[in-house]
Amino acid sequence: MNKRVLLVILVVLLGIWVVWTLWRSGVEAAQPKVALVRLSGPISESLDTGLFGGGGITPAQVENFLKRAERDPSVKALILRIDSPGGTVAASQAIAESIKRFKEKTKKPVVVSMGDVAASGGYYISLYADKIIAHPGTTTGSIGVIALLFSIEELLKNLGIQPEIFKSGKYKDVFRGLRPLSDEERALLQSYVDEFYEQFVNAVAEGRKLPVERVRELATGQVYSGAQALQLGLIDQLGGLEEALSVARSLTNAPDATMIEYRPPTPGLLDLLFGRGGATTTVMGELKPEVLYLLRVLEGWHAVPRYGN
Repeated sequence: MNKRVLLVILVVLLGIWVVWTLWRSGVEAAQPKVALVRLSGPISESLDTGLFGGGGITPAQVENFLKRAERDPSVKALILRIDSPGGTVAASQAIAESIKRFKEKTKKPVVVSMGDVAASGGYYISLYADKIIAHPGTTTGSIGVIALLFSIEELLKNLGIQPEIFKSGKYKDVFRGLRPLSDEERALLQSYVDEFYEQFVNAVAEGRKLPVERVRELATGQVYSGAQALQLGLIDQLGGLEEALSVARSLTNAPDATMIEYRPPTPGLLDLLFGRGGATTTVMGELKPEVLYLLRVLEGWHAVPRYGN
């Protein structure tokens, strides 16, 4: 066999392979899919908030996943597997609104599948799903707001530290914990918490289509099991991922849809050193809880109201 014939055979085989690959890619692209997104950890605006950077759920992260599902016409529905104890108020609200906009814009159903915990902010970001499914033993609910503020005045004295405060307004140092709060300041902080509580109650009423007064009866901060949440109307069904996939298929009328999983980008070297799972997080994890709390107090984050425990 001369070289010319061999070359022709190779070209023909290559052409067949290219055509077959393109055909298979077209078939796979046209096949209906259900995209799975796993959202785990505390909810905050950034994964790298000050000294306490680490893994979690952020509005930007969720928005990226939603845009990916929006751009892919083969994705007919979305499953959010949520395992979160909650987090900051604004970040939880931003994620919930993103999910709501995604549904309105794409008309693609969203199903929430709850893991071990989907409480407080973890429940908040579930509210606008078409269906919420939880295991009987899932911890959910905890509809409420909390803000922790401790005075470290005596501690600083014992350490021989005397802070000097220079401020431009009388409330500017309220959340620093450097002195006891006055009655007026306690009332101010409580009004802050009450406002965010009302926002949570109204969101539950809207998302779950429940009367506001009924939500108020449930919104005591109490956690519920998945089985209890079903009886109370806070979720729609008991089950795991298989049940969530079945529901997603039925909502989009695509019984043969396959499930694919969206994963976050692989972290680079800088991320490993300074971001998620990085050296900073590892070192902070070795410190005693009381030392961590002192650092958080000094950093100014401890009094931020949270949809969390």
